[in-house]
Amino acid sequence: MSMLSVPLTPELEKTINRLVEDGVATNKADLARKAIEYFAEQRAIQDVLDAQKELGEGKFLKGDLDELAKKI
Repeated sequence: MSMLSVPLTPELEKTINRLVEDGVATNKADLARKAIEYFAEQRAIQDVLDAQKELGEGKFLKGDLDELAKKI
């Protein structure tokens, strides 16, 4: 497992401490992991929503995926 050191503003540190005290996470490291997982989930959800929007606008790829991959 790797470690990450991140400088924090005093405001962010207060927010982190408050969230841990409120029971959102067991400690600061747990909160950081949960925040990263949450961010990744939100990005995945947004990607799906964007794809649905594009499909609704008639923007989509057709054809053989292998052939499309070669073009990219």
